[in-house]
Amino acid sequence: MSPWVVLMLAGVCEVGWALGLKYSDNFTRLWPSVWTLVVAAISFVLLSNAMRSLPVGTAYAVWTGIGALGTAIAAVYLFNEPVTALRVTGILLIIAGIAALKLA
Repeated sequence: MSPWVVLMLAGVCEVGWALGLKYSDNFTRLWPSVWTLVVAAISFVLLSNAMRSLPVGTAYAVWTGIGALGTAIAAVYLFNEPVTALRVTGILLIIAGIAALKLA
């Protein structure tokens, strides 16, 4: 499997554990806490695997970018966070940054 695909899967898992943190309520709810820890572990393993072939700085930045982007978008739908011009601009800048690192 392509290291870029592995990295994207790691980023999606990052979104999963970031959202899990919210649902775990400071690790006081069992199943959301278990979900968070399991998906975080999967995310780290996938990131580590992608770093075998990709530069560490690029892989880490793309991983966090995907996580931030996905979490921000999911939060709008799941937690009714506001959609503002500044938030949309920030999301577009993250997308631009990820694209630039992929092309570099």
